[in-house]
Amino acid sequence: MSTAKKFTGETAIYGISTISSRVLTFFLTFVYTRTFVTVAYGVITTLYSYVSIINALLSFGMETTFFRYLNKHPDDKQRVYNNAFASVFVVTILFLLFTLPFTGWITNYVDVSHAQSLVHRGIQPRVVVGTTHSDFAKYVYICLTIVIVDAWCAIPFAKLRADGKPARYGLIKLASVLIFIGFNLIFIYVIPFWLSHNFIGSGWISQWFTPKWVGYVFVSELISSIVTLALLLPQLLQIRFNFDKQMLLSMYRYSWPVLIANLSYLVNENMDKILLGRMLPTNVSLHDVGVYGACSKIAVFLSIFVNAFRLGAEPFFFNHAKNKNAAQTYARIMDYFVITVCVIFVGLIANIDWLKYFISNQSYWTGLAVVPPLLFGYVSLGIYMNLSIWYKLSDQTKYGLYISGVGAVLTIVLNILFIPKYSYMASAWVSLIAYTVMMILSYVWGQKNYPIPYNLKKNLAYIISSIVIVYFITRINGNYAITTSGHSGHIPVAFDKGFFIGDGLLIGYILTAFYFERANLRAIFKR
Repeated sequence: MSTAKKFTGETAIYGISTISSRVLTFFLTFVYTRTFVTVAYGVITTLYSYVSIINALLSFGMETTFFRYLNKHPDDKQRVYNNAFASVFVVTILFLLFTLPFTGWITNYVDVSHAQSLVHRGIQPRVVVGTTHSDFAKYVYICLTIVIVDAWCAIPFAKLRADGKPARYGLIKLASVLIFIGFNLIFIYVIPFWLSHNFIGSGWISQWFTPKWVGYVFVSELISSIVTLALLLPQLLQIRFNFDKQMLLSMYRYSWPVLIANLSYLVNENMDKILLGRMLPTNVSLHDVGVYGACSKIAVFLSIFVNAFRLGAEPFFFNHAKNKNAAQTYARIMDYFVITVCVIFVGLIANIDWLKYFISNQSYWTGLAVVPPLLFGYVSLGIYMNLSIWYKLSDQTKYGLYISGVGAVLTIVLNILFIPKYSYMASAWVSLIAYTVMMILSYVWGQKNYPIPYNLKKNLAYIISSIVIVYFITRINGNYAITTSGHSGHIPVAFDKGFFIGDGLLIGYILTAFYFERANLRAIFKR
């Protein structure tokens, strides 16, 4: 089997499992926006932003480090696995020791409903189920447990990837998502139906059940995480208490720049939502976070592909690093990655007029204008992830720290400057700017330190042409004016005028790409 076919096959398996899982999760956006008001959905968006950042902190960049050290020590894989898991376990224990005594302060910090501060000022806030200070206190404990359990799953999942078991990896991920969705549906639909018909046990259930309580989303996540850990028990049982202090310290030295880079990336992904909740006026903060969080879910389709690609590409790149034609292989992969993300970019914009119905409550549609800049941000992010292999293979992970650090600083500073006036539209455009700058920096530094013969002109041609098409579609579809913060300031975007034009342009873009790539494609799949 050719290298290209092997890479395509492995990535396809990861892709199918990842896409299936994320599409199923995206289905919950329809459920949530139908069940919860924008303020309550803002709680979900805010807390998941914190969870994402903490997950990166607790995994400590050890997934990438694990793959690198397997490549360095191919005859000592068990010792690498032992040390990788031990490092994450130690970090989680330290995290608990430093956070549990301060849960009260953490609750005050993450409570973006500002309810407690309003009460102290003599103002009685409008109470929405699941947004009180006592609710946030419960969420903190639930989320702390979730991030600990998820951290313990990280290295066993990485081992499945390293062992070439994408099918088992995908099945466990899929089972986890189905459990999460199942319990969400139980809490949102089944139990209320049960109570409304006064079935057996209704008296006991009514003692603890609160209809439309956002906390059940996090309870469902916790149940899913625990079951996932149990499904990974065969990998956990392979761990041996045979640690190598020297290797462990070496792995920490390699991983901490990766950790900072991962944290910086997650700051870019999530800090905008956190800052929206903290910087906007009390009467609109959770509302705008909820609208932004829901509309950004449409952009998640491109994020799904980027993450699926990363899952298959990272172990593949490390495994083929010693091949004499490795650089040419990486360049060829980049060519088709760029084409694919650009097609998804154009395709999603061309079809928002029906995709928007996954957000079932039309009050959320005021934020649809964030989708185009967010999508191009994911295009840049995907290319950056592809480019980033140069500093991982050359053990120059400090550059990942520098690049992601620049992105994080841009994200924080520009959001602070522009959120008060432009609300979530500022966040969407800042995301695009940060990821584009990271992509450019990685390419420039990578060509100086670890040259890979990327086809820059061709890739730029596909990227620029996709931007032109998307711009044309958005001009047809609606008003994209940047507006000031506040409910009345955001102009709804219908996205209902250019369905046939948009998909016609999409088909034309695909056919054009196929025409120019037909010879290369035939050569690849004849091998």
